[in-house]
Order: sequence, then C-alpha cells, then structure tokens
Amino acid sequence: MAQSTLPDGRVDLDDHAGIRDSRFYNDELAPVPVERRTWTTYNYFALWMGMAHNIPSYLLASGLILLGMDWVQAFLTITLGNIIVLLPMLLNSHAGTRYGIPFPVFARAFYGVRGANLAALLRAFIACGWFGIQTWVGGQAIYVIVGKLAGSGWTDTPELAGEPLTLWLSFAVFWVVQMLIIWRGMEAVRRFENWTAPLVTVGFLILLAYVLIKAGGLGPILERPSRLGWGADFWSVFAPSLMGMIAFWATLSLNMPDFTRFGGSQSQQVRGQILGLPTTMSFIAIVAILTTSGGAVLYGEEIWDPAQLAARFSSPVVVVIALVALVLATISANLAANVVSPSYDFSNAFPRRISFALGGLLTGVIGVLLQPWRLLANADVYINGWLVFYGGVLGAVAGVLITGYWLRARTHIDLAALYQEGGRYWFSGGWNIPALVATLVGAVLAVGGAYTRQGAAGPFPTDGLIPFLKGFYDYSWAVGLVAASLVYLLLTAGRNGRAAPSPAPAKEGEVSV
Repeated sequence: MAQSTLPDGRVDLDDHAGIRDSRFYNDELAPVPVERRTWTTYNYFALWMGMAHNIPSYLLASGLILLGMDWVQAFLTITLGNIIVLLPMLLNSHAGTRYGIPFPVFARAFYGVRGANLAALLRAFIACGWFGIQTWVGGQAIYVIVGKLAGSGWTDTPELAGEPLTLWLSFAVFWVVQMLIIWRGMEAVRRFENWTAPLVTVGFLILLAYVLIKAGGLGPILERPSRLGWGADFWSVFAPSLMGMIAFWATLSLNMPDFTRFGGSQSQQVRGQILGLPTTMSFIAIVAILTTSGGAVLYGEEIWDPAQLAARFSSPVVVVIALVALVLATISANLAANVVSPSYDFSNAFPRRISFALGGLLTGVIGVLLQPWRLLANADVYINGWLVFYGGVLGAVAGVLITGYWLRARTHIDLAALYQEGGRYWFSGGWNIPALVATLVGAVLAVGGAYTRQGAAGPFPTDGLIPFLKGFYDYSWAVGLVAASLVYLLLTAGRNGRAAPSPAPAKEGEVSV
C-alpha cells in the first residue's frame, strides 16, 4: 500500500481502503491526512501554556519548598528537569508530525500491533491518575470560591470520608464539565486551549501580587533560608526531586505524537514546544515558589495548595477572581494532558468498540476510582511516591521508542503495516518480545528499589522494595531510559528496523518513499 513523502518530510498514506476494514483501525487512530495537519507554532505554544499553568504544576514547585529548599534551589531543580525532559519529548514528537499517527499507533512499530497496548495502557492509567488529581484540586478551588460567596452555610456541611459534602459536590461538578467538553471531540479541545491560554496566568499572578503586598515585598520572601543548605542534605533531596520534575512530563514525553500528528511542519511543532514548555514551567515555578514562601511569611506555615492558601485571604474579590482563573487553567491542562491521550490509548486497545469520546469517559471514571485525594496526602507522597515511581516505568518505555525509532528504524515506518495483522509489525503473534523484555528490565531497575525517606510518610518501605536496588530509585527516570535503551539495542542487534513500504508514484509536489 503506497505512502508518499512531501518535500518537508511529512508522510501521507495515499489510500486507506486496504486497512479500513482492519480490526486495528478506526477513524481516530488513522493517519491524519496531510491537508488536515494545520496546527501552527502558536497552537503548540498555547497547548503548553494551557497544560503547564495549573494547580498540580504549582504543587510541584511549592512541594519543593515544603521539602526544605529555598527559592533558588527549587527554581533550579524545576528548570533543569524541564530542559532535560524536553529532549525525549521532541524525539518522540517527530514521528507524530512525520506520519500523522498518535502515540499508541507509533508504539506498534516497536512493541507490535498488539504489544503496543502495554505501552499505551501504562501511560493511560497514569493519565487517569493525573486526571483525578487535577479534578480534585479543581473541585477544591470551586469549593473555596463558593464558600467565599455563600459563607459558612456552604463550608460547614456534614462530612463524608473526612471531607465536607459540598467539597465532594464541587468535585463532581468539575468532573462533569470536563466530560462535556471532551465528548465534543478533539477540535473542541483545541479551541478551548486557544482561548484559555492567554488567561491562565491571571489567577496565579493575582495570588502572587496579594501575597507580595501583604508580606511587604520580595525582601522577606527571598531572605528565607534553605533548611537543607547546599551540602549532603540538599543533594539527597535534589536527585529524587529532579527525577520527579522530569517525571511530571514523562507522560507527555511519550504521547506528544497525539498532538504533533496535527502539526503543519516539524519546525512549527519544535518551535512551539521549545517556546512553550521551559518558559511556561519556569514561570509557574517562580510564581509558586514566591507565593508559597510569602504565605509562610504571612501565616507562619508553608501552605502548598493554592486553593487552601487563597482561603486564608481576607478579600473575597481576590479569592474569586484568582480561583476562577485557576479553574479554567486546570480544565485546560486536564483536557490536553490527561484526557486526550488515554482516550486514544483505550481506543487503541479496542478500536472497534471504544471511540475517542468513550475513551475520555473511561479516563474520567478510572481517575475517580484511583482516589486522587490520597495521592495529594502530602508533598512527599506526591513527589517521591507518585512522580518518581511512575517516571521510572515510563522512562523505560521512552527508551524503547526513542532507540527503536531513531537508531533501529532510522525514522522510517511502513504506515499501512501498523494496522495489519500478520504484517511487518506483527512480530510474534502481535508482540515484539525484545521490546517487552527491555521495558521490564528497565522498569525493575528503575523502581524496584522504591523507598520512603526516614521520617516521611509514604507507601514504600524505608529499605526499598528490593533493597539492593534502592540506590537506583533516586535516578529512576534516567535509569529506566538508559537501561531499556541498552537492552533493546542488544536484543535487536543485527535486525533491519528500517521499514520498506511499497513504492508509489508521487503526488504532485511530493516525493515517493
């Protein structure tokens, strides 16, 4: 089945007739025709602004303050982590723009047509957890907003599972609003991202301005010393914190093809992401750090949740305006980062039964079942338990994809074979064993030693799940990425990974593959 290449390197499948009846094909998973790949640099910049400016991003920075860092240490840790994660993100994004395919279909080239479900569902269930977290903090913001307007009649309600009934109601309302948007499809998500992107900074700037005024300026905030210093205490916290910063976007480093498949060119998606990710995350980091540190000056304690911090403010107008903007920001981030991708992933597992919209609904339901309020129990569970652990697992998947695409396939993929049973990417019954082994080895080395720091609350034993691997856990993402890459290269040595699709006459202005 013929595929053609444009002069700019993007590839189009000339005719879908030969794969349209495949059980591994549906309209959402099909390659996007070149004429529909219209996203610009601004679309990607707006996407990142929408995804980065949200309450969990704020919690990422404020959590480092709670762990004992000062503003310089926290800012450097976050900025470095986002610069590092940008590289694998761009490497995986290339395939989406070149071939117009989403992440789970891209993974078929290296995990197998069936085996790709392992990589896709790993990423999907983590996204479900993130959806739940975002929805919970968004619900908290709604709870505070209504409480400031309605008074104690709203906040002083009977409790269920330790939380006010009205907080659970706010959580449910926030969940329903997001489901209604995703049910309208990917184009509705893009439009929502575009108009909210310029607005999402407003809430955080209002919070920061209020704290700065009340605290007497930057001086008292910047003078707050680090509880860790720059010695051994700092470096013991820095390594896992850096992995947590990287892991925060490790999901997107895998599934950015879900968005770059709509890219008008490689240069547009690359520029949009370089302009979008490091800048927006550095901005939200410094705002969160200064706001949290200022809150400690004002209230004598470090309040890492912006909704809870805003609830302390005396001005209802400030609280309502700031948190409304934060609610919009959180919806924008949740739709883009945590609903779009698992929708594709669930659809990939059952192409004939699960549409994009139904996949989004599944994401919402699973996100609630994962009980996000427990993942936000404290900063240590959030960073060292949740982020660092899943980062190591996804690092292993990223290692296989990057190595397979750039070193084995040399960026060449047979598009039609991605949807065919018994074709080039069928491997052993639909599974590529070397990729599975490499992922398993990388993941075990990365997170097998998962541990909880002495004196901290966390889900793992202090000696580590597998004690002799404990030292690797502080570097989980890097260990998973490197180990899986090396194992995959070793197990596929001598293979010709380059796809060789059937030649076809080039379309006008195009070059045949």
